[in-house]
Amino acid sequence: MITALIMAGGEGTRFWPLSRSHRPKQFLKLTDDQQTMLQATVERISELIPLEQVFIATNKAYQRPIEKQLKGIPAENIIVEPVKRDTAACIGLSALIIDRKYPGSTMIVLPADHLIEEKDNFLNILKKAVMVAATGCNLVTLGINPTHPETGYGYIHYGELTHRIDGDEVYQVEAFTEKPDIIKARKFLEEGTYLWNSGMFVWQVRSILDNIELYMPELSASLGRIGQALGTDLAEKVICDEFEDLIGISIDYGIMEKADNIFVIPGSFGWDDLGSWPALERVKKLDDNGNVIVGKHYGIDTLDSIIHSPDKVVTTIGVKNIVIVDTEDAILICDKNRAQEVKEIRQILEDNGMEECL
Repeated sequence: MITALIMAGGEGTRFWPLSRSHRPKQFLKLTDDQQTMLQATVERISELIPLEQVFIATNKAYQRPIEKQLKGIPAENIIVEPVKRDTAACIGLSALIIDRKYPGSTMIVLPADHLIEEKDNFLNILKKAVMVAATGCNLVTLGINPTHPETGYGYIHYGELTHRIDGDEVYQVEAFTEKPDIIKARKFLEEGTYLWNSGMFVWQVRSILDNIELYMPELSASLGRIGQALGTDLAEKVICDEFEDLIGISIDYGIMEKADNIFVIPGSFGWDDLGSWPALERVKKLDDNGNVIVGKHYGIDTLDSIIHSPDKVVTTIGVKNIVIVDTEDAILICDKNRAQEVKEIRQILEDNGMEECL
């Protein structure tokens, strides 16, 4: 039995102002595909996992949009977190609920807003990850072969080659590293034993719950109390009460950096996390001047820029390497090389009482 958990609670802050608190990145159509990122994620795994075995973790504000976008997902498979407490709590609660419905299943954990261009290769790697996870209490992650010294991703340092499955290599994980500076990123690329951390995991449901008990006893205790309430009228209240007192910790920090039974399978399947506006250059067609244009634009000497304006005409003269995004109530103009700082602009807006723009 294989189940899937798709994490769809993030706000996609670096795609502001197109991405908003009520319309996060996973609900957008950022590629030339007519599907939203969330719909594409579910469709991508449909050959491997039927819809009744797919679970979506999100928050209350996104529950209704998800129900509209994913008609075939059973209502009880939409897991609502009362407050955000990062991925460890999200995965722990979801594993508890999945184990109740499909005991003994192997659980694939996927973000809702990543691009995968080569579906067949991706599913092939997932199947092999399931095989590795079925042995003992193995925790498996998918690593991406790096193509350049990227500072926006976490890295996985791998060690011993443990075995091969039909040509694909499985390595013991030595360590996880958070987003490095450019000097470290270059060093990782040169050493050749580092992979980008995709945030995709495979494990048996009981394995991750056992590891939470071992390395995160407070979260495990909360999950124990929630487990006793599941199936009763008190379940929603108990989940709210327990989450209120939890500290937000990522699954990487809470479990993956501590456990010693972690394995990684390197993959090359056209992966991109579409983390910020410049990522559109990798998934959309460029014009003759290296620009990504969505909507209406006329320019003179406009080079290597991203211009997103479906409703208004944008004109530019003598600009290079900029991002312009026009929406109904906000405009973003920034140096393309500083697009990661869009997240900080959102914080400035919040600090100045501009919540209506978030």
